[in-house]
Amino acid sequence: MRFSVYQVSRKGGREKNEDRMGYCYTRDSGLFALADGMGGHPEGEVASQLALQTLAAMFQREAKPVLADPLRFLQESIVAGHHQLLRYATERALMDTPRTTVVACVLQGKSAYWAHCGDSRLYLVRGDKLIARTRDHSYSELQETLSHVVPMGERFNRNVLFTCLGSPGKPVVDTTGPLLMQPGDRVLLCSDGLWGALTDAEITEQLATRPISDAVPELVERALRTAGAKSDNVTIIAVEWESAEEREATPNVSTQSLGDEVFASTIQASLLGDAAPDELDEAEIERSIREINEAIQRSSQKRK
Repeated sequence: MRFSVYQVSRKGGREKNEDRMGYCYTRDSGLFALADGMGGHPEGEVASQLALQTLAAMFQREAKPVLADPLRFLQESIVAGHHQLLRYATERALMDTPRTTVVACVLQGKSAYWAHCGDSRLYLVRGDKLIARTRDHSYSELQETLSHVVPMGERFNRNVLFTCLGSPGKPVVDTTGPLLMQPGDRVLLCSDGLWGALTDAEITEQLATRPISDAVPELVERALRTAGAKSDNVTIIAVEWESAEEREATPNVSTQSLGDEVFASTIQASLLGDAAPDELDEAEIERSIREINEAIQRSSQKRK
């Protein structure tokens, strides 16, 4: 397996950067992921970090050196990240749960598989064409889809999501794949700070016409300039599949010489110590949800 990867994250006009991204790989499988901690809830940076750490820990455990079922892995590891956030809030008696969006992609064999929850996006560009893009779990995107079927009323704010990790209800996780990759295909994962400022056409054009080492920083700078002083965090991780060294300025990662058990990762070690990411059973999960809901209700009654 050979790929080029480039990533950038900028704080923009926000007080802190709650986006996190990273990747990990074995000889025959790679995981690329990005999470965007949600404002309006506590510790968004913890939420995004915990989500990625859970993905990386489960990838390390299951990719030996390939995942038996990449789509099942993506579904289960994202939901496991959700459970970790519920546990984190319960153990610290938080009045609200840290929340985050997440998007993740597995490249394995000659195929891509991806999943997302919320409005962090994946773009797949082949040549000069946008082949695929995730659909946000937002009321505005849902309304846009339904508008072709039934008349719609007032437009929703694009920032209002109907699912995320850390919410009291079970998260909605959409999965896609396998999609057969071709040499030179480019996959971009990003937070809403990018696509909220730039169109799909602008993102596609940059990815199609420039090396990812040039396209990624240029896209980030354009998004920051377009959004101005109130810019959201802007984070991108982009991958070129089976990139050709003679035409790609970004250094290649080649995994062909790695052993069966070798694992590499840019995602930090767990904040939770040795706790297993899937340690919660169903009863504990339900209790966590119930306790969080009760705490939120108590807080709401006190404010009234």
